[in-house]
Amino acid sequence: MVKDFAFAPTPDIRFGAGKFEKVPEIISQYGTRMILITGGSSLEKTGNLDLLKNILNDKNITFYHETITSEPAPDKIDELSSHYRNEDIEVVAAVGGGSVIDTGKAVSAMLTCKESVMAYLEGGGEGKEHSGDKIPFIAVPTTSGTGSEATKNAVLSRVGKNGFKKSLRHDNFIPDKAVLDPALTISCPPKITAASGMDAISQLLGAYVSTEASPMIDSLVLKALELAGNFYYRVCTDLADDLTARKAMAYTSLISGIALANAGLGIVHGLASPVGGFFDIPHGVVCGTLLPEAVKINIKLLREKKNGDYYLRKYALAGALLENGSRLGNLNIADSEIDNYCERLVSLLEKWVEKLPISRLGEYGIQEEDLASIVEKTGNKNNPVILDHNQIENILRGRL
Repeated sequence: MVKDFAFAPTPDIRFGAGKFEKVPEIISQYGTRMILITGGSSLEKTGNLDLLKNILNDKNITFYHETITSEPAPDKIDELSSHYRNEDIEVVAAVGGGSVIDTGKAVSAMLTCKESVMAYLEGGGEGKEHSGDKIPFIAVPTTSGTGSEATKNAVLSRVGKNGFKKSLRHDNFIPDKAVLDPALTISCPPKITAASGMDAISQLLGAYVSTEASPMIDSLVLKALELAGNFYYRVCTDLADDLTARKAMAYTSLISGIALANAGLGIVHGLASPVGGFFDIPHGVVCGTLLPEAVKINIKLLREKKNGDYYLRKYALAGALLENGSRLGNLNIADSEIDNYCERLVSLLEKWVEKLPISRLGEYGIQEEDLASIVEKTGNKNNPVILDHNQIENILRGRL
């Protein structure tokens, strides 16, 4: 049976090696005054920043360059929006990781408003509804993880005892253009590659077993899981400079963003918001390090439910694809093999977080006494099974 579903629009996507050189041409379609937002130094070290600036100058495009070196905070969005609101900006382009793209997305939305972005954040501020008016926005990811280039929300955070991570969201905030050039990700160090890749995998799995998943999402996710099975571990190790592997993971990340935008996510991202609000820890690290523990307890609880077989079969197929990639041959798994492949999925994820440079929570100062306050702010989201506070706390405890 094909269930009813809705499917959100995607950006106008340009995907492939060498597409970065087309970015100035795309920018020029929107105007000649822009804000360029990039990350700290990686784009500069590779020479790509100078390449982009030179072409923009040749095209007589006036650009204001801003750099982002941490996950975006509301105060930073307010600062940038206020500074450039009267500069007749015609387009915003963000070239970088998920934090950079979220910054660009939020700035493009808030250039049209006089209020603080806090007024429009979900679950906080004044609860105002944004009109959706924005400045055209171009997203160019340089990491393969968040899929922010395909989503309609920008995640903003304020870190501390009363911290939070909340979304600025509207259907119109989907980037107008998304340019994915996998060559840009080759310079990513192993730690970022590993955490980003596990973030993408957590989003694929979370969307695939979401209570809001649809046949359309399933079909997209299955191919992406196959590619992750073929290339994720190796792109973190012996294929770090391989363009084919980087291309596969860039596609995996893109699909993970499309999937989460349409199916929502589960307990891993339910935990990521409070963890990232209370502690200065990268989003990809949180998702990557918690994924094995979350999958393990979901599978355990689904085995105890009378109607858990549907999701267990999904986990089993995901395990087969991640373990075997394109070598799986077909998508049929016998009932007698479901438990086996579920166990192999957990073992594979545990192997990845132990062998790859994916940090434990304790490395960022999270301790046993912090767990209760994190759990108190955690939601199950669209998790396939409802977890109680003790079960959620055990997920965290397993990665301290």
